[in-house]
Amino acid sequence: MIRPALPHEAEAMRSLVREAYARWVPVIGREPFPMTDDYPARIAAGQAWLLETGHGLEGALVLEDDDGALLLDNIAVATGSQGRGHGLTLMAFAEDEARRRGYTRIRLYTNELMTTNIALYARHGYVETHRAEGAGFRRVFMEKPLA
Repeated sequence: MIRPALPHEAEAMRSLVREAYARWVPVIGREPFPMTDDYPARIAAGQAWLLETGHGLEGALVLEDDDGALLLDNIAVATGSQGRGHGLTLMAFAEDEARRRGYTRIRLYTNELMTTNIALYARHGYVETHRAEGAGFRRVFMEKPLA
């Protein structure tokens, strides 16, 4: 079940994201931006979602309304839950949520050194639109049209 995160779950969400992104620290040389995000603020703004199964919290999303599209700002799957299709479930949810909100496209960005993520998004219909620096990180911006 994917549902909005609740205020008392901010620390659990932060911990899940930090665990999921920890493998990228040596690749990019510092903590990726999602590891330092303000999850209480994200939850208060209605931007935070959690994937909960019978095994507990297994995934997280941050979704933002963004100039004519939904921005998939963060997607994370708990390390012990990876390889079970949860990432694709979260991506499909984000796309459905974009449609529900009336958008015809969804956007995301990722660090340019996270090449496996870039390849995954490309396999699922996301197209690179540009590269730019943001918050001190080199980012690859991608977009997917929604039917």
